[in-house]
Order: sequence, then C-alpha cells, then structure tokens
Amino acid sequence: MNPGQQTLFFFSALGVFNGFIISAYLLFFKKPKSAPSYFLGLLLLSVCLKISKSFIFYFYPDLPGIYIQIGILGSSLAGPSLFYFIQSALGQDSKLKALQKGTYLFWIFAIIIASIIAPYDSSPDVWESYIGRIISIQFTVYIVLSAWLLRTVFAKFLSKRVKISTTEKLLLSVFIGNIIVPAAFKLSIFSFFNGPCISGALSFSFVLYLNTFLFISRRKTNNLFSDGQDLVRYANKKIAKEQAITLTERLQKIILEEELYKNPDLKLNELAKKINISGHQLSQLLNDNLGKSFAAYINEFRINEACELIANDKGIKLEAIGYEVGFNSKSTFYTTFKKHKQTTPMHYKEQIFLLHQTKTGLVL
Repeated sequence: MNPGQQTLFFFSALGVFNGFIISAYLLFFKKPKSAPSYFLGLLLLSVCLKISKSFIFYFYPDLPGIYIQIGILGSSLAGPSLFYFIQSALGQDSKLKALQKGTYLFWIFAIIIASIIAPYDSSPDVWESYIGRIISIQFTVYIVLSAWLLRTVFAKFLSKRVKISTTEKLLLSVFIGNIIVPAAFKLSIFSFFNGPCISGALSFSFVLYLNTFLFISRRKTNNLFSDGQDLVRYANKKIAKEQAITLTERLQKIILEEELYKNPDLKLNELAKKINISGHQLSQLLNDNLGKSFAAYINEFRINEACELIANDKGIKLEAIGYEVGFNSKSTFYTTFKKHKQTTPMHYKEQIFLLHQTKTGLVL
C-alpha cells in the first residue's frame, strides 16, 4: 500500500476498532444494564462487522468468502438493532422481548443456513444478487419503521416553537448516521475515495466520532448510558418539564396496561425498573414534579378502579373490591377511599345508586 492508502486504512480501521470496543462495553461491561444501551451495542457490533468486511475487502480483494458472509450477517442485524434501540429508548418495548429475540434468531440462522447451502466462494451471485438484495430491502423497511417511531421528534425538530430535548437529538443523530453510512456504500457522490467500500468505512468513522462527541458533551445533563431510557441523571432539583411529561406518560401507560397497581406488594424500585429508570429518579419525579408520594400515586389508580367497579355494580362486595384493586386490608381501602373521595365506599355506592335512579326517572 502507498502512503495515501495507508492513511485511509488507518482511519477506517481506527473507527471500526473503536466501534468494537464501545459495543463490547455496552454489551458486557456496562452497569447497570439497560435495553437502549444493549441494543445500541448490538447496532454498533452489526455495523462494525459490515464495515470491517468492506474496507478489508477494498485493500485485499482476495478475501475468503467466509469474511464476506460474516459481514452480511452484520448487515442483516443492523436494521433490527436500530429499530429496537429507538423503540427501547422511547420506552415502547416492554412487551416485545420474545419478538425481538425471535427476529435476531431468524436472521442469524437464515444467514448460517445460506452459508452452508451456498457458500460465497462457490456461489457469489447468490449472495450478491439475492441475499444482498433481501438484506437491503429489510434494512430499508426498518429505516422506515424507525422513522415512524421518531415522527414526533422530527416534527419537533422542524418546528421552531418546540425545542427538542438532548435525548431526542441523540436519537436523531444515531438514526441519520445509519442512513449516511449505507448511502456511502451505494451512492456515487460518496465515491471520492476511490470506491464506495472505503467511503462507507470512513463515513462510519466520522459518524461514530461525531456521536461519541455528542454523548460526551452532554454527559453532565443527559447520558444515554447511565440508567436506561430516560437519559436523566438524578439531581437535587426538579426533572425538566418536557422530560417529566414524557416519563409520566410512560409511567401511566405501563401501570394501566399491566395493571401494576393491583399488586399490593408493588415497590417503588420494581416500578422504576419497569420503565428503566432508577428508584431515585422515580422518587424525584413523583415527589418534586408531581407532588405525590409513591403510595399516594399508586392509590389513585386503585381508587379510580374501585369507583368503576362500584359504579358497574356487578354484585361484588365492597371489601372484595378493595382486595381486587390492590389493597391488602379492608381498613386501608376504606381509609384511602375516604381520603381521595371525601366519603366512604358505602356512601359513594349509595350516591351512584341514587344518581342512577334519578336519571332513570327522568328518562321515564
């Protein structure tokens, strides 16, 4: 290699090497574990496999087919990893773990089986014309799905009235980076370095270092790798209004969808883990931003459910309703109900009955 090629090789290899190091940290060494960091680690690993195959192939065209197959395996996992990373960072993956694992297993086994039936060395046309095209279509589909997840973020970004958060900026940066790198392989405008393979590798290095700089520069306020999806460090002050709204919406959604309030032994740390934030952060959100204790917040859901059961009047005893909605004793249910509704469950039931009778009489 001449000096110019050596320089290109160095910067391309440096980006891939650092990408592997960061992905290994996120997958195996980062604590505490969180879904966004895990999927980001998989995304980096996938892209690094693809990039390393490409730039090595640029300098060593006689590369054995097994390395190309490994690179294509990485390409097949990049799309799902990007989508699941964004999905988890937005707090939308609580019930999708089986589907996520199934997706990865499907593509891994599909590439392995294809490698056994038609190795690249003996059937390069199969890989370039068919398998490669399928992977490209799959990646495009996941790009579109990822863009759909980020539609509200894009709307905020394009609007001059709404300021996007650091979290959203970082998600956009990762998303756009995963468009730039594949484009560098495909579009001729990126081929100014004597070929799309080396252009793709250099583009990856640039995108990697740019995103690393963004993460580090925001470390004091928001760190995607700190404690999961909320990107908010615990501090002795209120969580920013926009972030608090997002967290509260996620919190309410998962409580209602999974009916967590019906668990009489529900703990703050357990609930915090459900939405991938720390117990300190959840306590801060409830106390400083919402002005409620954990018990008061959960009891609101229980009392609202109890009122619905009383109003529906399915013949359930009041005491049983208390246990049904998550209270562990009759006295606690009655005391909490009176505190929230300024009346007893029995009186509330009588009021509902009288109201119903009045409406029925008016109709008649």
